[in-house]
Amino acid sequence: MREGGYIRGFVRSFEVLLLRSESRLVIVHEADMVSAISTSVLAAALLQGAWAQTSAPNCTSTFTPLTASSYIASLNPGWNLGNTLDAVETEGSWNNPPVVPATFDSIKASGFAGIRLPVTWAYHFTSQSPDWTVDPKWLQRVEDVVDMVTARNMSVLVNVHHDSWVWADITKGDANLTQIEERFYKLWYQIGTKLACKGSKVGFEPINELPGTTAVHGEETNKLNNIFLQAINDAGGHNPQRVVTLVGSGEDGVKTSQWFKKPDAKFKNPWAIQYHYYSPYDFIFSAWGKTTWGSDADKASLEADLAAVRGNFTDIPLVIGEWDASSVPTETAARWKYFDFFIRTAAKYNTATILWDNGADHFNRGISQWRDPTVLAILMNAAKGQVNSLPDSATGSDTAQWSSAYAYHKVGTPVTDISLPYLFNGNTLSSVTNGKTGKKLSKGGDYAVAGTNVTLKAAFLKKIITSNTTGSLANLTLAFNHGAPLNLDILQYDTPKLGATTSSLPATSADLLIPVSWAGQNRPATVRAIKSDGSILIDDWTQWLGPLQQGRMTYSGQWDWDGSNVILRAAVLDAVRSAGKTTTFTLEFYPREPTNVANYTITV
Repeated sequence: MREGGYIRGFVRSFEVLLLRSESRLVIVHEADMVSAISTSVLAAALLQGAWAQTSAPNCTSTFTPLTASSYIASLNPGWNLGNTLDAVETEGSWNNPPVVPATFDSIKASGFAGIRLPVTWAYHFTSQSPDWTVDPKWLQRVEDVVDMVTARNMSVLVNVHHDSWVWADITKGDANLTQIEERFYKLWYQIGTKLACKGSKVGFEPINELPGTTAVHGEETNKLNNIFLQAINDAGGHNPQRVVTLVGSGEDGVKTSQWFKKPDAKFKNPWAIQYHYYSPYDFIFSAWGKTTWGSDADKASLEADLAAVRGNFTDIPLVIGEWDASSVPTETAARWKYFDFFIRTAAKYNTATILWDNGADHFNRGISQWRDPTVLAILMNAAKGQVNSLPDSATGSDTAQWSSAYAYHKVGTPVTDISLPYLFNGNTLSSVTNGKTGKKLSKGGDYAVAGTNVTLKAAFLKKIITSNTTGSLANLTLAFNHGAPLNLDILQYDTPKLGATTSSLPATSADLLIPVSWAGQNRPATVRAIKSDGSILIDDWTQWLGPLQQGRMTYSGQWDWDGSNVILRAAVLDAVRSAGKTTTFTLEFYPREPTNVANYTITV
């Protein structure tokens, strides 16, 4: 079954995934002799190292073996180099330039211990079956980035990323599982060979979020875990001792708990389990007007999710390899509360975390600055076990949303005291400093503390609010005796004005840009879509949600914004066309209150 050190094969016939027993692989020898073997025989060949192509590297470097627990701890807290080496089709294709060493200097200085390095390999093969040769230049680029990380004494976790849906989607009806397995082995053999002599700070993750919805998919994912282990062990070097993070279907906590099986005992690699967490969906992805988070129910749900995974894997190291609440669309106080509770809860259940960052959400690599420095401080203090004080904000049951991350003042209204509730969490407020002047405010004169409320006095605010200028007028730093300092943005607002308030439905759908003159926070909170008969345009089931969510659409897929426009996506215009009814879109802004809105109507 081996010729020239590898199987030469192609698939003669196969059934859909649930009927795999009829699949056959055709083996072609150099003498053109053909025979068929079942996929089970192929799997046995894989797990016996039948595809090993070259002799193992002779490593001259030292390798200090680590337990899986020690390696996972060395990643925590971690940061994802997202939308970079994983970009489709190559580095630089998405919103980030090629990564440079200084990026990792900044990430380490920010307090992160380890890096997850997502890599998409699909567009870097220079040959097809049976060799699946990876472009040596791409392998070298990946190695170079790995070296950037380890040179800074940081741990790094290398994976196979968007290949999961480009060519390795095992859920497709026409999925050629034998070829997927062949390609997967060959890919990891080459990665393993290239990185064979790297030290123990380098770990491997077989594949990112492999699709899977059934127990059969779960079985195939377990099989691919074993094929991955066989490949890196066959590649030799230090790989048989290297820590790996194995995965379940979709890297989803529930599916992993249901279907994950331990790898073959013959492999001696220390291993952990990696899963991802983006929940609750509506808050994390700014769907259906969910701009609040932090109620007792919100916290109980998150804790139950993490506790369930830990309860299913009591003696296995766990790492949440991706999680996030983006600094772009999520409301500030809600985001801060989410970060704090998520990190503290993960630690409670002995689970490491690696923040997802696509280059647009958190760290601006072009200028080496965090878009929300406060959320970084909250994360790092929570990771150290420090108790953070936090701003309070409205819950989902309120008809308006307020937030103590901002001291809002509306243009044209009297300047009066602004009282803001905080969650002190046992801490005390030490000082308040004006970020623009660097001067500390006078307690009792400029501000007062009573119970859990911090009140900015009118006399102080009148020094800041001196005209009808909208936007951020001053940023105050609230320092506490423990935990992260908090930013308090004194922000004057008015209702934004639209450049137009109506248009006819165009003959063909494309993104519709609605010009807007911002007047406060330069972003919408959400968009509500109601047809002329009073019914909801999209997701009419949201009528059963709270008053801040009924009839609201989903950020990015249905609405967005840029520096001078609110954007309705083409899919929304398609929905109007399908409904055949004039539709009014209510653009809602922060602070969310009934009068801080603007309407735009598409007529049919």
